[in-house]
Amino acid sequence: MRAIIPFKKSNAKSRLSSLLSKTEREELAMAMLNDVAGTLTSSGCFEVIDILSASMIEVEGANTVLTEMGLNEALNEYLDKMSSHNIIDPVLIIMADIPLVSKKNIKDIVSTNADIVIAPGRMGGTNAIFIRDPSSFHVDYYDASFLKHREIASGLRTEIFDSFNISTDIDEVSDLTEVLLHGKGHSQEYLAKIGITILANSGRVGVKRQTFKE
Repeated sequence: MRAIIPFKKSNAKSRLSSLLSKTEREELAMAMLNDVAGTLTSSGCFEVIDILSASMIEVEGANTVLTEMGLNEALNEYLDKMSSHNIIDPVLIIMADIPLVSKKNIKDIVSTNADIVIAPGRMGGTNAIFIRDPSSFHVDYYDASFLKHREIASGLRTEIFDSFNISTDIDEVSDLTEVLLHGKGHSQEYLAKIGITILANSGRVGVKRQTFKE
């Protein structure tokens, strides 16, 4: 069984720029990647964990597959190459910005008998897809990708995996609240290190910065 993590480090997470510097956003992106890759490794489910990236990435237990392609092109080329080389391993495609994902989440997804398992993100996105036969499926991210992936899977045995952990992708400043509240790994530690803490104000919970950016 294989896992694929698409990853972009350069100028990562631009929507966090009101709170984090470019360097900090890239370092947070790496922390989240390490959380996701570490969970995949510790689950014991995968013989191969590949990170699709435009630059070499050092993550324990994972390989870097270099690509300059966009998200859809890179993933679909990967799946096509598996098929052309008669590699029929089931594949989990999982995003790099869901640091709350747990070993139980991973084991539950890959233990299904379904052909396709889709784990939606918020606002119509797709944060993980388990594909039993890589020759039977292609991905189409962006613009309500959950609906598109469900349509592509039409005719296959499909399950929807609803999970708070997996649906919580980190894009906006407000999303950091969930990492601080529920995180236990590199991402939570990194935010604490740079002085990002919980802010409770009139019943609303957010984040605040205790130290200044460089």
